[in-house]
Amino acid sequence: MTDRKSPWGHNGEPDRPARDDGNTPPEDSPNGEDTPERASPEAGPQSSGSPSGSEKPGAKPEGPRNPWLPPAGDSRRPPSIEDIFRARSGKGGGSNGGGGGGGNPLLGGRGPNLRLPQRPDGKSWWPLGIAALALLWLCGSSTHRLAPQEQGLVTTFGAYSRTLGPGVSFTAPWPIQQVETRDVTSIQRETIPEGDGERLMLTGDQNLVNVNYLVRWNIKDLKLYAFQLADPDQSVREVAEAAMRAAIAEVGFNDAMGSGRATIEQNVRDRMQRVLDAYRSGVRIQGVEITKIDPPAKVVDAFKEVLAAQQKAQGDVNEAQGWAQKKLAAAQGEAAAFDKVYEQYKLAPEVTKRRMYYETMERVLGQNDKVIVEAPGTVPYLPLPAMRQTPPPSDDARQGGQR
Repeated sequence: MTDRKSPWGHNGEPDRPARDDGNTPPEDSPNGEDTPERASPEAGPQSSGSPSGSEKPGAKPEGPRNPWLPPAGDSRRPPSIEDIFRARSGKGGGSNGGGGGGGNPLLGGRGPNLRLPQRPDGKSWWPLGIAALALLWLCGSSTHRLAPQEQGLVTTFGAYSRTLGPGVSFTAPWPIQQVETRDVTSIQRETIPEGDGERLMLTGDQNLVNVNYLVRWNIKDLKLYAFQLADPDQSVREVAEAAMRAAIAEVGFNDAMGSGRATIEQNVRDRMQRVLDAYRSGVRIQGVEITKIDPPAKVVDAFKEVLAAQQKAQGDVNEAQGWAQKKLAAAQGEAAAFDKVYEQYKLAPEVTKRRMYYETMERVLGQNDKVIVEAPGTVPYLPLPAMRQTPPPSDDARQGGQR
């Protein structure tokens, strides 16, 4: 450390005038070699503080020496920008050992230099690899295999070209042509409303009902389905709701809640198909099914009470109609019997009168306990109940009385 020369002076001491007696000892070169002054004693002494050997011996340097310049007598030069980048890229020799070496360019000159093995003829495998990748890309983007329930929509630079059917088909490679496949035979289901929502609709007699229903549809024309409408699925939902509201408005509350449900479903299906065909949507409606139809949730309790009262009233009406039918049948039976008697009366009036008189008197007097008769030569009182209670005499008693 004491041998190193300070850039600010001689061994860290302030500048002092150089001796011109010619006895100034030469300084060692930093690289251990002899300086030109030591190598050639014939050369004149030079001042160590002079940046070049052109100054006269004994001349005092003007101001401090530039610290970035090598000291006088040093043959080394400062590194340039090229040297710094060459050392960082590993192309030049360095303190890490090793001479020049390129390294892997993908790693910034660091690491081993990776190279593919060469073919037997000495050429590179890169052209063949690129050709194989291009062939795979061509085959993969040009060959299309569609399932039996699928169809493919071919577009050339975004414009419709044709429709592919099931099986294997070929097109131009991407990005010239693109193929979008869709399932056209499976039934799509739209539940309206979704979740626990409520759809209130007005019936023909100004009553509100909550209707939940299911729409089944599939794709009829893939080209129209893909290009005619912006959102075909949403269009199906909106058309279904409009058709259902129109069908509910044509029937009364009782018909919507009861026997008119099948008619409503058929009307909704027909309306939807007509509207979607007018829109050229490419959609076929397979069916509409009403899953639930109830009064609004806020009045469902009152509706249940009204329904119970209507059922009780209908039960009373049915009971009254049964009693009326029973009485009517009895009256019709009596009328038929009277008609038969009248026919006999017309044939023999006197006999029929007497017979009717006897039958009537027997039916009336048969229920009385006593009978008073106003006729000459007869007992006014006949104890009819006592006569009924006295048993008739037996055959043995009759025979004994005769003896």
